[in-house]
Amino acid sequence: MIAPAAPVDAALLQALTTAADADGITKRVVGAVIPDDAGQVLLLHRPADDFLGGLWELPSGGVEDGETLLDAVRREVAEETGLPVTGISSYLGHFDYLSGSGRRTRQFNFAAEVASCTAVKLTEHDEYEWAETAGQHKTSEAVQKVLAAWRQHTD
Repeated sequence: MIAPAAPVDAALLQALTTAADADGITKRVVGAVIPDDAGQVLLLHRPADDFLGGLWELPSGGVEDGETLLDAVRREVAEETGLPVTGISSYLGHFDYLSGSGRRTRQFNFAAEVASCTAVKLTEHDEYEWAETAGQHKTSEAVQKVLAAWRQHTD
C-alpha cells in the first residue's frame, strides 16, 4: 500500500508495526529514497546470483530484532552504501512480498537524507546509479509507486 507521504513520529511507527503484525507479516524490511542535490535518486543493482538478481532497488534491508524502523534505515543505508543518514523526513508507504525463504515480508519506505552523495561504497550490490525520473522506471512496479509518492511529496 502506498500512501501520501506522512511525517515520521512514534505514533506512526507504532501503527505501522501493529498493522504488519495484524496482517501476518513475519519479516520487516526498510527502504530509503535518497535524493542527491539534483533530485536524482540512489538505486542499487542486485548481483545476478542473488535473490531477485538483476533488480534495481532502493537501499533496503531487514529490520533486526529489537531495532526500530528508523534505526534500521540508518544502519542499512550505512551498511549498503557507506553513506551516513542525516535525516528521515517522511514515510512513503509500504509493499508486501515473499522473501527468498518464503516469509511474508513488508518493506516500509522512507525519504532519507545523507551527509554527502559522492562517496558511495557498495558492499552487497554490484552497481549503483543516481537515477533521474526516467531511469527510475527500471525498478519494480512497487518501488516505482514509492518513488511516485516521493516525487509527489517533493513537488
